[in-house]
Amino acid sequence: MDRKKKYFGSLIVMVCLLFSFLNATAQEKTITISKDLKWSERMALSIMKRDPKAWQIDNNEKPKWDYKLGLIMTAFENLYSKTHNPIYFNYVKEYYETVINSSGDILNYKLEDYNIDYINAGKGLFQVYKQTNEERYLKAMQVLRKQLETHPRTNSGGFWHKKIYPNQMWLDGLYMGTPFYAHYTAEFEQGKGFDDIAKQFELIRNHTLDKKTGLLFHAWDESKKMDWANKETGTSPNFWSRSIGWYMMALVDVLDYMPENHSKRKELVQYLNEISKAVAKYQDKSGLWYQVTDAGNRKGNYLEASGSEMFIYAFAKGAKKGYLPKSYKTLAEKGFDGIVKKLVTVDTDGEIHITQVCASAGLGGNPYRDGSYEYYIGEKIKIDNSHGLGPFILAAIELEK
Repeated sequence: MDRKKKYFGSLIVMVCLLFSFLNATAQEKTITISKDLKWSERMALSIMKRDPKAWQIDNNEKPKWDYKLGLIMTAFENLYSKTHNPIYFNYVKEYYETVINSSGDILNYKLEDYNIDYINAGKGLFQVYKQTNEERYLKAMQVLRKQLETHPRTNSGGFWHKKIYPNQMWLDGLYMGTPFYAHYTAEFEQGKGFDDIAKQFELIRNHTLDKKTGLLFHAWDESKKMDWANKETGTSPNFWSRSIGWYMMALVDVLDYMPENHSKRKELVQYLNEISKAVAKYQDKSGLWYQVTDAGNRKGNYLEASGSEMFIYAFAKGAKKGYLPKSYKTLAEKGFDGIVKKLVTVDTDGEIHITQVCASAGLGGNPYRDGSYEYYIGEKIKIDNSHGLGPFILAAIELEK
């Protein structure tokens, strides 16, 4: 009897795997990518063709809760809101069905890790919950909100980037935490968290701002104990375009939820104008920006896709919403044209790819990342890395390209 059970169990697994494979193959065959579509849809359909399941993006071998996948889910939800094409929403819904069980437990999530990156994927849950009314998505959002309630902070009140990086705020963390926080507090808490959200921006801006360039350093260590930290200011030593891009995207997205009459709203708009003015000075003639923002064509530096796309998105959205002067839309247009001309490749079947994406960059850890110029230019460069896919769609939607 046990042998029969094992046999039938194995048979069921094999049938399920075969069905999954055939379903994925069928989807791949049915997706056609017309050159007449807007760039946002061309990219989204290319992603779906390569990776029929969203969790497969970046060559993941199994499903996981991940900030990069959260970035792509945000892009797909924005695209669904724009086009009302259900295939984009279904792609998102299937991802969340896979990583959140019926009890609202999140796959591979541990609150006690206090990793601000974990919050970002929660942004996609608002729309999924609204469309499905399934309690598990609300429960998952509540767990993420609970993390923010108890997340460790600097003495001055800023969220640590991660528990393993004590006393540190990174620009990346503003995007990972504050748009979810802003949406949640607007939706469920009558806006009680907006003072705290504004404080996160105020702290990171005041402590990472370089008065000479107007740019923001990648990170700040309040304790000044890290080897990468300036012993007087606590800042890391270089400007990394994607980190500044995360910060700028966080600003324009948080402003979607912050009330018009909030006392700190003008302050956030001012921060956006400050950093936009500084970033605009370093736009290359191609329309793009370099990996190390202020280093131009210094040996090893390169025009990097994800940071450029994030700047384009923030410029375009900021101009559209009236936070930035209209001239920034022109800069965004120039930037997007540069992306298409320099960094996009198109296959014969219409599938598109984004090149020159920095795979990942950080500070500290093991092996140790020292924040030097050599470190940033030495990180792996990839094609179709998720950091470059999500912001491409977001920027293309804003510009209606």
